Amino acid sequence: MSLFVIRDIDPTVMMRLRQQAKRHERSLQAEVRAILEAAAGYSTDEAREVAARWRRRLAGTMTGDSADLIREDRER
Repeated sequence: MSLFVIRDIDPTVMMRLRQQAKRHERSLQAEVRAILEAAAGYSTDEAREVAARWRRRLAGTMTGDSADLIREDRER
């Protein structure tokens, strides 16, 4: 696991990060780690694997066209 230090963070940013961490019920370090992981996103191979898992999970389920539902709702 790597370690790095960020210096000179604006106090307002720190306050917001602490508040966000508290809302998510985790430490400041865990909150910043989650933000960085989300910002880094998935590699192409990882994204393909996630998509494949979802396709397997949803295989055989009935999915409808949401346009039909929207059209029906507008006609009310």
